[in-house]
Amino acid sequence: MLHPKFIITSGGHLRLGMVTLHRDLLMPHEQCLGGGFYEFDYAGNILILSGKSFDYGMPRWSKINVLLVPEAYRGIPIVYRDSWDDEINLTTEFTVRYY
Repeated sequence: MLHPKFIITSGGHLRLGMVTLHRDLLMPHEQCLGGGFYEFDYAGNILILSGKSFDYGMPRWSKINVLLVPEAYRGIPIVYRDSWDDEINLTTEFTVRYY
């Protein structure tokens, strides 16, 4: 069964996709720094990341200097919610580069 999942690679790439396992998002020879699930808030125009990967655990944001985000998400705020009270706005907390 496919689910909307994301990972953060050791190179700083944010990768999203409809996959069965988080490892399905990794390219050969990449390492994962955690992951979780994603959803779009269409009313607020926000990409919301949350939770943790059963394969790799919670995202280790502290290991990222530059967040590399697909061009399709330019202009969309990206937040990570670890709980309803704890939210990180990734587009303001990190240097974001689009590719």
